[in-house]
Amino acid sequence: MTLHILDAEAKTNPSIGGHPDERDVEERLASGFILLDKPAGPTSHQLASWARDLFGLERLGHGGTLDPFATGVLPLMAGKAMKVTKKILSHKKTYICIFRFDEIPDEAELQTAMKRLTGRVYNVPPEVSAVKVQVRTRKIHTFEHIEMDGKDLIARVYCEAGTYIRTMARDLGLLLNMKVQLKELRRETSGAFTLDHCITMQELADAVWLWKECNQPEALLRVIHPIEKLLLDLPTATVKDSAAAALAHGAPLLRPGLVNIQSGVKAGKEVMIQTLKGEAVGIVTLTLGTDELALIDEGEVARPSMVLLDEGLYPRRWKSPE
Repeated sequence: MTLHILDAEAKTNPSIGGHPDERDVEERLASGFILLDKPAGPTSHQLASWARDLFGLERLGHGGTLDPFATGVLPLMAGKAMKVTKKILSHKKTYICIFRFDEIPDEAELQTAMKRLTGRVYNVPPEVSAVKVQVRTRKIHTFEHIEMDGKDLIARVYCEAGTYIRTMARDLGLLLNMKVQLKELRRETSGAFTLDHCITMQELADAVWLWKECNQPEALLRVIHPIEKLLLDLPTATVKDSAAAALAHGAPLLRPGLVNIQSGVKAGKEVMIQTLKGEAVGIVTLTLGTDELALIDEGEVARPSMVLLDEGLYPRRWKSPE
């Protein structure tokens, strides 16, 4: 990543705000997320509800529904992190799947069928889905044969968000002229997040107990991640304290407020704005490409599409009109 350095002398007030990793539990619950390894049985909604009750929060949601029988990576968002749920839902996913065939398929025919289900394919939601059944397509990046164990195929699917693996099982059966069931499903990754980053519901409950009953927040601080880590896939720009204050009130981003910005981003694209301490200010839509704005000294360069910084954190540097 190449940065345009626009103000190498800019400094931040150390008495205001702070680095995201220095936030306490309450601050992280106001704008953070947890990566849960969902067990088989409960719905994603039930797990979010249980976690909400554990913390005593009014709002806590999940990103990326898994069927009750499925397991694996399930992000839980708290506070302002819920505002970026749609971005989580758009992440690519990886699944380990077990498909059960009525009879052992011919290996060559199976490989051909799996190849036909790779790339841009029709992926109509199954009837058990809560979404409206309609014709749509999804991109299957890879459909990898791992092992055949009797009538069970163990496979890995790397796919676009919103892909229904049950539908892939049905289509696999249609291509092979036999019934195929999806027996097990485990989400390995969601965007940049993997099972290695996840904790179980029991581990979360233990961490909450240590925090509430023993005044030991260390475990929770390891598992409640600041919102900034949800936005790592976006291009970034750093702004001065004064620009952060203005953006928090919904004002456009002006060129003098920029400290640096990622190069090569075109007008109309979204950029994550951060303070000099690394705090997420919000997401803006560029009115100029980043290579163009590096050549100017003044004027509007972006408009906020989502504000994440508290309005009162950085003091206003402008006067309200009389």
